[in-house]
Amino acid sequence: MIYLSLLALIAGAAIATQTSMNAQLGVMLKNPLLATSVAFVSSIFFTLCGVLLVNREIPSVEVIREVPVYLWFAGGAFSAFGLGCFYYLIPKMGIGAMLSAALTGQLLLAIVAGHFGWFDLPVKPITVAKMAGVAALISGIILINKG
Repeated sequence: MIYLSLLALIAGAAIATQTSMNAQLGVMLKNPLLATSVAFVSSIFFTLCGVLLVNREIPSVEVIREVPVYLWFAGGAFSAFGLGCFYYLIPKMGIGAMLSAALTGQLLLAIVAGHFGWFDLPVKPITVAKMAGVAALISGIILINKG
């Protein structure tokens, strides 16, 4: 579990790094949506390289046909919206304030989605301890952004 937590920590640092760099690209291009497009094109390249290096088999036609149509597009639409907003907001808010607000939104939705089992997630009920964690998180966000 420590390995997975460390990997998640590194992934979070990678997100903070890429959002900062791509926000700077958006400022320099004077177009955060163009920066988002550049990020996705380069992401396609690197993920396809990863697929070619790691995957030994591809899904069958039957498996592909079973995937609901919305799953082919919804994740990309949310990613484009979220990252486009990141690249637009970072130069205006600063990376700490923007990412702290974004992380709060991610965690709040994750807690609610887990509580109700949305998106075929395992059900993880909201507990008093989780609510205390949310209160601490929001308090921390306020402190981070007032400083």
